[in-house]
Amino acid sequence: MTETPTRRPPAPSPAERAKTIATRGGPAAIMPSAAQPDLGGMRFRPVLQHVHASGSVSVVLPEDNDLAVATREAESSEFAAMLELTDEAPLDLRERVRGLLWVTGWLRVLDDRAARARALAIADIRPDERLLDVGHGLSVLRLTPISLVIADADGTHSLQPQAFSRAVPDPFHGYETQWLRHLEDDHPDVVDQLSLHIPEHLRDGHVRPLGVDRYGLRLRVEASSGDHDVRLAFSRPVDSPPQLAMQLQRLLGCPFLAQTP
Repeated sequence: MTETPTRRPPAPSPAERAKTIATRGGPAAIMPSAAQPDLGGMRFRPVLQHVHASGSVSVVLPEDNDLAVATREAESSEFAAMLELTDEAPLDLRERVRGLLWVTGWLRVLDDRAARARALAIADIRPDERLLDVGHGLSVLRLTPISLVIADADGTHSLQPQAFSRAVPDPFHGYETQWLRHLEDDHPDVVDQLSLHIPEHLRDGHVRPLGVDRYGLRLRVEASSGDHDVRLAFSRPVDSPPQLAMQLQRLLGCPFLAQTP
């Protein structure tokens, strides 16, 4: 007897998920390769980091930071390093990490002119007063990507920089935090109703909103057996808050939408 394969709900592509994590700009750490014996195994927390649309990363560190100094003094003026970006849920969950993005490439300290140009480019997208200290105690390092890896509940995937560059972030990446907090704090009845879509053996756990994207809503079940993530798919991809509200009403079984195509 041939078993029917389990059909996974539609989800954003790995490149789109990676671009969304990068755009959110969560907690980060940068790690030099093991080829740097004096720094091997060390994790450095940037003052600020920014992943550009191409996948290139600007890493802002104090001028006297060991990693900045080692990169500046390297024979080739660059060496291999990896940036780790953490995607954290905006709610106070038992385990807040939703995914990780690793960018591996070549790290180089920019000269003063290039550093100022990068700082201005970042400020146009995400103004931050710390950028004013570039050249006055802070250095900008550029990580040129060779490969990227994303790991989250939808799987682990390796990406080439070209695929990352072509991708766009999810349309709700800037709206998600406010929306999830509103759902958790003001509409626990809605979360209870949504939990009816969860497999029955998981319903004895505490159900929390975890994420939303154009393909669906994700819930976290905090159970005695551990944490379980469940994706509830929309009937079609959405790209605006009104469309999102309509799809949520569908999941809740609104009778007025039952016959709407």
